[in-house]
Amino acid sequence: MRVLYLYAHPLPESFHAAIRDAAREGLRQAGHEVDLCDLYAEGFDPVLSAAERRGYHAVPDNRAPVEDYIRRVERAEAFVLSFPTWSFGLPAILKGFFDRVFVPGVSFTLQDGVARPNFGHIRKIAGISTYGRPWWNALFVADPPRMAVTRYLRALTGWKAEVQYLALYDMNRATEARCGAFLAKVQREMTRF
Repeated sequence: MRVLYLYAHPLPESFHAAIRDAAREGLRQAGHEVDLCDLYAEGFDPVLSAAERRGYHAVPDNRAPVEDYIRRVERAEAFVLSFPTWSFGLPAILKGFFDRVFVPGVSFTLQDGVARPNFGHIRKIAGISTYGRPWWNALFVADPPRMAVTRYLRALTGWKAEVQYLALYDMNRATEARCGAFLAKVQREMTRF
């Protein structure tokens, strides 16, 4: 399967780099083709400009500013998103990717003003995230990152894609053993993806 791996962390020495490597190794072991989209390393600009917003509904011209990314999305059969949870949400660069790349005609179509899902080619979605706070704290605010992966993205597939979400909560107090166990879990789950 062709997997678009959306990676959103600015530090190459971060724990998220280890998560990325474990996940990619698991996907490789399973025989998947992985397109790593390292948003920071690629210098992705998450800001939706005024001109892009004005042309947002102008299909297919709305594709022009991010055409290369759209081609990668359209080629994919699965998404894996790997990101830290910051301020109870997605990193701005990943949210900006959604805003700029998942435009009308790509992630959805408009029919008489009603949005219809357009990611029928996406069969599987996985989210892998870390949280500084305990799990119950994230639930207190309805866990927006989990909802973005398990509901928003899945809705864009017409609710057809299989979805899984792997999270390491309370990262601020995680021991080396707990982090190691999470990395092993990520790799194991990606071999089953």
